[in-house]
Amino acid sequence: MTEFIQALKKRRSIYSLGDNLPQSQEEIKALVKEVVRESPTSFNSQTQRVVFLFGDAHKKLWSMTEEALKPLTPAEAFPNTQAKLQSFAAGTGTLLFFEDMDIVKNLQEQFALYADNFPVWSEQASGLTQANVWTALAQENIGANLQHYNPVIDEAVAKEWSIPSSWKLRAQLVFGSIEAEAGEKEYMEDSARFLEFN
Repeated sequence: MTEFIQALKKRRSIYSLGDNLPQSQEEIKALVKEVVRESPTSFNSQTQRVVFLFGDAHKKLWSMTEEALKPLTPAEAFPNTQAKLQSFAAGTGTLLFFEDMDIVKNLQEQFALYADNFPVWSEQASGLTQANVWTALAQENIGANLQHYNPVIDEAVAKEWSIPSSWKLRAQLVFGSIEAEAGEKEYMEDSARFLEFN
């Protein structure tokens, strides 16, 4: 089995996170920046943007998310939601993934023939980048799970951290020390996923 496949297998959703990482914030930032730089984008447009939240800023995000979700969640379901958000806050930090929509719009104007495709390609670039960063963190034994509380938290996040108006929030990657391993992963039958022709 190649090292690449092993790395993919190691990337799992880790929900039991702690704040006990041996890596410094600087080391984590350097790793993430390198991975983002090397992740592909259409026309080398480099639309991905990342905001690092550590310490109080990280905890603030999940407190803000709780406030945003409380009026939207049935009262009987809210304790479970609250517990989930508190498990995120227990981690070391959160990476906020954005796409710069000004670049997307400029590409649409420059290459009208592909105008409808650029938002799609932007989403694909974001997903590739998120997966690459997540896998890179897993290689360093940093646990993570990917969340999507956008667009519910978009306005609050933009206001709290003065996010440029052209940046569109796409995902939140929570990370920290692995306090409990992920469960067994189930795979659907190959016959349902793959076709082959000769």
